[in-house]
Amino acid sequence: MSETEADRAKRVDAPPPTVSFRDAFAFWLKLGFISFGGPAGQISIMHQELVENRRWISERRFLHALNYCMVLPGPEAQQLATYIGWLMHRTRGGVVAGALFVLPSLFILIALSWVYIAFGEMPLVAGLFYGIKPAVTAIVVHAAHRIGSRALKNNVLWAIAAASFAAIFALNVPFPAIVVVAALIGHVGGRVAPDKFKAGGGHDRADTSFGRALIDDDTPTPEHALFKWRRLLDVALVGSLLWLIPMGLLSATCGWNHALTQMGWFFTKAALLTFGGAYAVLPYVYQGAVGHYGWLTPAQMIDGLALGETTPGPLIMVVAFVGFVGGYVNAVFGPESLFLAGAVAASLVTWFTFLPSFIFILAGGPFIETTHNDLKFTAPLTAITAAVVGVILNLAVFFGYHVVFPQGMEGRFDVVSAFMALGAAIALFRFKRNVIHVIAACAVLGLLIKTLL
Repeated sequence: MSETEADRAKRVDAPPPTVSFRDAFAFWLKLGFISFGGPAGQISIMHQELVENRRWISERRFLHALNYCMVLPGPEAQQLATYIGWLMHRTRGGVVAGALFVLPSLFILIALSWVYIAFGEMPLVAGLFYGIKPAVTAIVVHAAHRIGSRALKNNVLWAIAAASFAAIFALNVPFPAIVVVAALIGHVGGRVAPDKFKAGGGHDRADTSFGRALIDDDTPTPEHALFKWRRLLDVALVGSLLWLIPMGLLSATCGWNHALTQMGWFFTKAALLTFGGAYAVLPYVYQGAVGHYGWLTPAQMIDGLALGETTPGPLIMVVAFVGFVGGYVNAVFGPESLFLAGAVAASLVTWFTFLPSFIFILAGGPFIETTHNDLKFTAPLTAITAAVVGVILNLAVFFGYHVVFPQGMEGRFDVVSAFMALGAAIALFRFKRNVIHVIAACAVLGLLIKTLL
């Protein structure tokens, strides 16, 4: 018997039953395995499940939390899951939600990284990655266009993007320096010409209702989510210890210059620079992991990004691939324990990359819930986002160069790879194809080409 309009009205007017921690755990575990599509796709999945279907949280409270996560460094979708889990089930809920968002992709990437590094020279694997590399180049160009179309709203922001591209491409200026300069320009520009540094778009409107939610617009803030200085200090202390203890142990047992210690230090800095998403910090990861430390080669970096695109979880999980390859190739535990070295390094860099995100949510969440102020991008963040567009474009140029000139400028121009990159770009821009579909099609095409040639 079909549900009548009156029955439906009664159902949506009544809030759903209280969600147990066990049920929430099951959902966060499921989310960790289905969170494909980058931050936009992941946030869309959470909105559909938590706001529309399950009604665990209202539209307005969901977007209020998302606004806070958008202005933080780090993966906003993972931080949003942490925030909602914390709001529903205190600290353990936030830790479980955020961890389960990451752990499935970590285990998958460790397995794929091992297959890649141990069997990458096999014709099957080599053929697949021959096709994947041009696809990744097109994906990065598409990301620059997607972010730029939202961020570059006037000539001033276009100029910042162009200057950041020139700085990193021609002058090899470190990414952190570009972020600092862009923030200073935004700070001054926001006072001198505020209209030029207004953030466009955003997630600050909530006009839709899907019925009463467990955490509704007028639901009182739970006691654990109220701001208290003692609680803030506790989170800061525990978070600092969770960073200091492993870093201290690494320094004491391995030495400061050891690969594992340097990975912990480097990816801590990377975690604090991820304004604008994973694509923004990838040039910094490249500068350090490839250029400075030599943990992996440029070609391996492209392949790692492809693996990150095709697995669930935040794209910044590509750092697990970087860690695995670095630990494996450097044989940090000796030649007999290569897989163990890679797995430990991948887990280590994941810990240091995501720890700040948990601290930001657990420390700042109570303040956000208590104030209920709408958060907007500030002028410095607007300028940083504009600079990020230029940095990502530089990454696309870097990837494109290594795809069409695999042996460098003295080698031959790879016409096949160039046409594959062009075809992937047309699929993304013109036909709006899914990233995973594009990578899969190019991988199969690359395998066929390598088999026939």
